[in-house]
Amino acid sequence: MNAIRLYRFALSGHCHRVELMLALLGLPFDAVDVDLKAKQQKTPEFLRKNPLGLVPVIEDGGAAVADSNAILVYLATRYDAGGRWYPREPVASARVQQWLSLAAGPLAFGPAAARVIKVFGAPLDWNRAATIAGDLFAHMERHLGNREFLASDHPTIADVAMYSYTAHVPEGGISLAPYAAIRGWLARIEALPGFVPMRKSAIAA
Repeated sequence: MNAIRLYRFALSGHCHRVELMLALLGLPFDAVDVDLKAKQQKTPEFLRKNPLGLVPVIEDGGAAVADSNAILVYLATRYDAGGRWYPREPVASARVQQWLSLAAGPLAFGPAAARVIKVFGAPLDWNRAATIAGDLFAHMERHLGNREFLASDHPTIADVAMYSYTAHVPEGGISLAPYAAIRGWLARIEALPGFVPMRKSAIAA
């Protein structure tokens, strides 16, 4: 098969979740780094791939797919015929979707926002982001208290979607020390065959 092309910004958790999914599925891919400071994501050429001018985007054959969670669904649907990563059974599928919604909502506005404030100086409200992160992590800690993964007894795209910004939330000034169940879950993700880490920012180096 031809390699999938991934347009990414290496310090983006949204991009890392796609890179992680590609690696876990064992799919060959070429990473194309997009210079966000130079606004390469706003050029006419890139806007033809994603009219919103955002990374990540993948090109797979003749298809261009944008939005990290949509890409996870696409990859799992196309390349995991057994439905392990994205189950087809309605209740199991809904359980995965609940976590994708949390990844697009509280994870983005909490842990991810706290990190973008500290790492990139974004003009956002850190206290609000920290409060959202605390509420989300309290929910995850309770949920993971008696299970190994978020949506099933094995990893799914729910775990991939939630991993990157949770693992790197210390870069946003929020400690994971109070959350033993979350830290255990992160370790289980990192032990999966094919796991690739997300690049640390300078603030964490």
